[in-house]
Amino acid sequence: MSDDGSRPARVEDVHELALVMPHVTVEYGTGDNPVYQVGGRSFIFFRNPRPDAVDPTTGERYADVIVFWVASEADKQALVQDTAWPFFTTAHFDGHRSVLLRASRIGALTRDELAEVIQEAWLSRASARRAAAWLSAHPPM
Repeated sequence: MSDDGSRPARVEDVHELALVMPHVTVEYGTGDNPVYQVGGRSFIFFRNPRPDAVDPTTGERYADVIVFWVASEADKQALVQDTAWPFFTTAHFDGHRSVLLRASRIGALTRDELAEVIQEAWLSRASARRAAAWLSAHPPM
């Protein structure tokens, strides 16, 4: 694992960072895409190409979408409305507490920023007991 959290994030970091969170299991969805879960609840998954996420120029379906859960609609809106972040959503995810990220754009985040997004995704889906234990061991800086 790299100690340089300021370097651009990579897809491999998603797997590594998700797996270091406690009580994580990995299931495999359609196309053997990994689905990271805590307590049987998904917090990150790699999505199959779908008609709602397409290249606006070519109409081609994005084949590299990663879905991250968020704690609230306000958190979702903060991520997708801030043009400094590479996150987006589609109408399919209206009312769903998650944001989307194309793997091809993951380098727009640093590894540390990606770690924070993954930790927040985990916290949004973990049980209150597990979340409290993790937060107690990892107080905000």
